[in-house]
Amino acid sequence: MSSDILNAVWVLAALGAVSAVLLIIASKYMRVPVDEKFPKIREKLPGANCGACGYAGCDGYAAALASGEEKAINRCVPGSDAVAKELSELLGVAYVEVVDQVAVVRCRGDCNSTSARADYQGIESCAAAKLAFGGTGACIFGCMGFGDCVKVCPEHAIVLRDGLARINSAACVGCGMCVKTCPNSVIMLMADVNKVVVTCRNRDKGALTHKECSKGCIACRKCERECPASAITVKDNLAVIDYEKCTGCGHCAQVCPVGAILCRDFTGAHKGQK
Repeated sequence: MSSDILNAVWVLAALGAVSAVLLIIASKYMRVPVDEKFPKIREKLPGANCGACGYAGCDGYAAALASGEEKAINRCVPGSDAVAKELSELLGVAYVEVVDQVAVVRCRGDCNSTSARADYQGIESCAAAKLAFGGTGACIFGCMGFGDCVKVCPEHAIVLRDGLARINSAACVGCGMCVKTCPNSVIMLMADVNKVVVTCRNRDKGALTHKECSKGCIACRKCERECPASAITVKDNLAVIDYEKCTGCGHCAQVCPVGAILCRDFTGAHKGQK
């Protein structure tokens, strides 16, 4: 019996030795070469893995830069100009400023301006409520107020107040995590140098929109008629701003009869870092 056990041990030891040799050979001849620039580039990126650069995460962007597939060194919005400068020096290419962005909520339908159309008793999640009811509010285009965006914001720049998501622009780095998470597409990214935003997404006719939410755009076209820069047009019952023309004067916000346009300083967390 003891000889049988000993033989089994020798067989296992021999198999282990052969396997080790094969692994050593495989690691030598089947090794995938790693671009030496990749770890250096990756070290410069903030690690937010937000996808604002257009890649799945920081690893994807770093790999594209290392291989030469990607030439733009200013795609990292959370890292802003500081990261762009470091990448410029590392890769020996011309420095280009990052267009800093900030997230804005395109809805002002808080509990004082609109009402619920369904008594939702499920999981406290916008995504779950969207699947169950297509939206819980009288306005199906608006913020559902369960805070999915609050949970994913890495900078804690979003809070819920009166049933509505509100973003602290000064803390926002423009990563876009909230934009991807919102199932109703209520949140969007815009350049933080812009001063005006239409805080509504409702495309119903004016009378119906006003019935659903007192702060919704009623497509009255007053902003369109009075904009001194002709930067606003009403399309599909909703005011739309052309930021290439907009001067940020705020006149549209002043004349909007329902307060569906907001004008203020949206400068994000990168203010003063230029």
